[in-house]
Amino acid sequence: MADDKARFIKKRRHAREKVLQALYQWQLSGESLDWIKNQYLQEQGVSAGDEEYFLELLYKIPAEVEQIDATYREYVENFKDHIDPIECNILRIATYEFIHHLEIPYKVVINEAVNLAKIYGADEGHKFVNGVLDPLAQKLRQLETA
Repeated sequence: MADDKARFIKKRRHAREKVLQALYQWQLSGESLDWIKNQYLQEQGVSAGDEEYFLELLYKIPAEVEQIDATYREYVENFKDHIDPIECNILRIATYEFIHHLEIPYKVVINEAVNLAKIYGADEGHKFVNGVLDPLAQKLRQLETA
């Protein structure tokens, strides 16, 4: 049972990592999502993770990108630093999870996002991501954070 849960968590983490890379590619290259999906499924080892979750995030985040960006942007104003594309996409993933995956505890969403920022973001990117997601969690997950 514990092994199954650990495997599930690892697969989800892998899916988030790969979708971060795919969304970054989408944002900077303008390639179609279908082309990126095929590249990641065939060449990037997505099948080692939660492929279904990867595909959900890959398609749903761009479909809702304006709403997602508007949701977290009010908390970005507190930071003078420029938000880079990696941190932007980490915030998009976390915001999407806050809104659409209530089964994932808000602390897990924040922790996963901060870990992605530590690996892929700028030197202090994880502090920025945490600083945006903490108040956002208070807003979007009021019952859970109370």
